[in-house]
Amino acid sequence: MVEKFLAMEFLGVTEAGALGAARWMGQGDNERADQAAVEAMRRALDGVDVDGTVVIGEGERDQAPMLYIGERVGSGRGPAVDVAVDPVEGTNLVARGMPGALAVIAASERGGLLRAPDTYMEKLIVGPPAASKVSLDYPVAANLQIIADSLNRRVQDLTVVILDRPRHQALIEQVREAGARIMLIPDGDVSAAISVAVSGTGVHAVMGIGGAPEGVLAAAALRCLGGAILARFRPRDDAEAERARTMGIDLNRVYRTEDLASGENLVFAATGITDGELFQGVRFFGGGARTHSLVMTYRQATIRFVDTVHLFERRAVGVVRL
Repeated sequence: MVEKFLAMEFLGVTEAGALGAARWMGQGDNERADQAAVEAMRRALDGVDVDGTVVIGEGERDQAPMLYIGERVGSGRGPAVDVAVDPVEGTNLVARGMPGALAVIAASERGGLLRAPDTYMEKLIVGPPAASKVSLDYPVAANLQIIADSLNRRVQDLTVVILDRPRHQALIEQVREAGARIMLIPDGDVSAAISVAVSGTGVHAVMGIGGAPEGVLAAAALRCLGGAILARFRPRDDAEAERARTMGIDLNRVYRTEDLASGENLVFAATGITDGELFQGVRFFGGGARTHSLVMTYRQATIRFVDTVHLFERRAVGVVRL
């Protein structure tokens, strides 16, 4: 089965990306961190036996030399798959040594991931208990009450993640008026989306406007975890709106998790670059490094947290620790 075959292969791809980007943590250079991850993931993908096409990537061909939308990846000898990739989800986080950066990839059979334009998207992300109950058309306070009821707690007990952007000022005020707590983040809403669907993270919803490509990646993860994303495209200008329409996007439609990631053979993998709520970042030691990852499959219904030791120079490595 496609997803069973790809799970550990794609885990190796995100591990490679994380190892590449992590060398640039705190160096203040977003572009070099991203470039290192892109190059490492591209090399790793070359060794995977799939006939892959990038549907969510670093941009169009004239904007990105590698992992661009439409690029063919893999050896070409295996099953045909669509690939969504974000080599560094949170380049600013890596550059500044801040928590929450990930290397992320998702894949499915052809047509199983929405070919989303590089524009913005209004998002509401919740965990499994509230997955079928909230609506983008409800007031913020109503959705918060639904989430609280589904978790058998008060609105005051909820924590909502919102990207720290000026455009969210009205949303922030509405959440505060409802009584919920807020966690403002500078970047990294895919990591936040995963945290919503995993018990024990203390995060109960993600609200606000963020990148559409990240919305598709989040949807792939949420399909595997049982959570939900509701999304409406929000182009920044007329040119983006027109491009979205030419790609078949309905700007008035509310897209659900299954619309963004409809595949039955879904695979999702993410590896921590810097420490966060769910992931430990890359830890280097003499002669090697350690990574912490999450790899999931939808049809096979597997969720694996993977702790990997990478040995670069065997002679330099002492005793491996638990």
